[in-house]
Amino acid sequence: MRLLPAALLLSLLALPAAAQFGPQGPPAVGVIPADRQPVTESTDFTGRIEAVNRVEIRARVTGFLQERAFTEGQEVKAGDVLFRIEKPPFEAQLEQARANVASAQATLENARVALARARELQQTGAGTRVALDNAQAQERTANAQLLGAQAAVRVAEINLGYTDILSPIDGKIGRASLTPGNVVTPTLTDPLAVVVSQDPMRVVFTVSSRAANELRNRYESRGGASAVVIRVRLSDGRPYPQAGRIEFIDTQVDRNTDSILLRALIPNPVRSGVQAGTPGDRELIDGQFVTVAVEGSEPVQAIVLPRAAVLQDQGGNYVLVVDNEKKAQRRPVRLGRTVRDQVVIEDGLQGGEQVISEGLQRVRPGQEVNAAPAGAPPAGARPPGAPAATPAGGRPG
Repeated sequence: MRLLPAALLLSLLALPAAAQFGPQGPPAVGVIPADRQPVTESTDFTGRIEAVNRVEIRARVTGFLQERAFTEGQEVKAGDVLFRIEKPPFEAQLEQARANVASAQATLENARVALARARELQQTGAGTRVALDNAQAQERTANAQLLGAQAAVRVAEINLGYTDILSPIDGKIGRASLTPGNVVTPTLTDPLAVVVSQDPMRVVFTVSSRAANELRNRYESRGGASAVVIRVRLSDGRPYPQAGRIEFIDTQVDRNTDSILLRALIPNPVRSGVQAGTPGDRELIDGQFVTVAVEGSEPVQAIVLPRAAVLQDQGGNYVLVVDNEKKAQRRPVRLGRTVRDQVVIEDGLQGGEQVISEGLQRVRPGQEVNAAPAGAPPAGARPPGAPAATPAGGRPG
């Protein structure tokens, strides 16, 4: 093995690193244009489905429950008979009240005859003023008794009508808490059943005061509540196909949670291919938890970037853009809605800037970069599978 001369070895060691390995150029990065595009604005909240009408079915009179006239879970119409209470005791009370009316009418007729006789006697001088006054009082008393007996008939008729317990609304009825044979009274703790309306349904959700102000500022100039639609995602993540509209915004802020309640109406038709009235025939159920999306009814022009292009540190969210001198510059941004791997930039970019989305780990603010469209190979790079360049007059290296 031959050794290099000492002078030659020392001269090689004295060469700078750049001379040994070649110059290091600016880091290669991929950039995307921060262009504006149509975006549907959306903000998500947690909400609950509520029936517009919810009625607890209770007995209005005391009696034995004779019949349940519905199937649990079926849809009923207003006026449908749900339960029947034993009728004979109430029919007997009605007959007795009518008999009392007949007796009161007879008493009144007799009092009127006595009053007429007392007047004749008083006019001829054979009767006294006291007898006439007594006859008048008895006639008035008999008339009042007749009115009371007639009112008792009306009460008995109402009570008899209450033995048929009817549905006051259209809706779906739940389980029955009592079976025929039990005694029911108006004072029972639990209702006999509950009927909830089905279409439309309400979506109830709360919004923090800060979020409410942001929504108001965003949509106030476009028409307020009429400029948004309400969309729902079910518990399994499926989007519900029907859209709703806000119908009510509470007039008070909850002092415990600093939030305000909003309520929207949303259609709940029978599902396609399912027979109405069968279990699960409608998608939305009273009391169901859902994800509520408050969306703008019309798309707006906004800047959308890949989520990976947005960095974060103690100063907040920011992106790196390439300026006219081909240097990376930091731009603080305010983020909006995130959809999958895309995020809306609400503030911080004007549009048209070149935002670095690839090679961010190799760049520092103020550093010169070698920018190329994201996803494209760097300048001078050899495409995969292409042959190496051949020097003039030589063989491939």
